[in-house]
Amino acid sequence: MTEATEATEATEAPQATGAAGTAGAGDASADPWECLGTDLVEGVLAWLADDYFRAEVSGLEHVPASGPALLVANHSGAWALDAFVLHRILRRELRRPVHVYAAEVAFRLPPLAAYARRHEAFTDDPTLGRDRLAAGHLVAVFPEGIGGVGKPFSQRYRLRPFSPGFAATAVRTGAPVVPVSVVGAEESYPKLGEIGALARRFDLPYFPLTTLLPLPAKWRISIGEPLPAPAAAPSFAARAAAARRFTDEVRCTVQGMVDRDRRRRASPFW
Repeated sequence: MTEATEATEATEAPQATGAAGTAGAGDASADPWECLGTDLVEGVLAWLADDYFRAEVSGLEHVPASGPALLVANHSGAWALDAFVLHRILRRELRRPVHVYAAEVAFRLPPLAAYARRHEAFTDDPTLGRDRLAAGHLVAVFPEGIGGVGKPFSQRYRLRPFSPGFAATAVRTGAPVVPVSVVGAEESYPKLGEIGALARRFDLPYFPLTTLLPLPAKWRISIGEPLPAPAAAPSFAARAAAARRFTDEVRCTVQGMVDRDRRRRASPFW
């Protein structure tokens, strides 16, 4: 097996959705209309996070003030709004850039694509941001991918299997993984069904039957203590096995955080 093949297999990227982007950054200010659209998205996200969802965030001290880290979060809500809101909050509170790995599909909406370019989101890197981590940056991923946001409301907050790509990247770079749980997004955009004809029309994995506007559920975002990446083993097989075990560990940690925060709330809406 060649090193190129090994790297590809060991860092297979999840089909994540969220604050999507392209590989590399663009300057949204190059086009005045694009800049206006990006500023509008910024304002809407700030209003949603602070006033509409009244998001409470705990554990920010667990994110390193400098140096690399992988932020790994659950993914939920029919339209993947959690990724945008989480990115907006983290970027504001941490005062550090947060590079989000996301699916290509959100790039089809120009304002969201411009927002992603402004904040250097990326989508076509099979190593899930290894170069960004090596440069000391923060990278956020949603390893449930489409499975997380595509599950029906009856299965809310039951995390789907995590793709091991993020764990392989952590093993190769030594970057710690910071678990993140988001509770509230499932109730904001409950997925009640699917409209197959619209999914085919717009070439989407699914088109959800949900509310036209998000419901004002209260969001709770918890950030856990960093989990150190396993030491890199000399062989591909050993690294792959370590990545699989680490993937399960991180998933169980995030699921536990989600379950804990759900138990703490008296109602999804306050």
